[in-house]
Amino acid sequence: MTVMKQPIRRLQPVRNLLLAIVLVFLTPPYAGAFCFDEAGERYGMSPDLLRAIAKTESGFNPTAVNFNKNGSFDYGVMQINSSWYRELGQERWMGLGDACYNVHVGAWILSRCIGRYGYTWAAVGCYNGVSAEKRAGYAHKIYRALKAGKGANNGDK
Repeated sequence: MTVMKQPIRRLQPVRNLLLAIVLVFLTPPYAGAFCFDEAGERYGMSPDLLRAIAKTESGFNPTAVNFNKNGSFDYGVMQINSSWYRELGQERWMGLGDACYNVHVGAWILSRCIGRYGYTWAAVGCYNGVSAEKRAGYAHKIYRALKAGKGANNGDK
């Protein structure tokens, strides 16, 4: 049984790369302001907070793909990590190529963090980091983006 797991583990980075390439070609050009407003309303959070996260994560780039040291990758406007693939399922995961849907999934992930930590900076940090130190650092980045007004620029053309 362990013999079969080794080839599958070696193929994981290749599978991740192929998924990322497919998602890039399925991506609409940008997520409009209404996407952030709609997602914020649906999940009970500030659209400006979502914009600040998108600005910090990808610079509002719907085709952004970043590969992580642990073999996972982050995709789209909200840089949804491939660790969410199992929970989202293949159909929803493939929908992340739609920038507006990507914003909604990011808001859903943040809402889970809010459910865990309350509507606090710890919840904002949870969007990106597992450890308390990483959560605090990330929350501070988002705070600075909000304060500087970077979240208000939503990438509309």
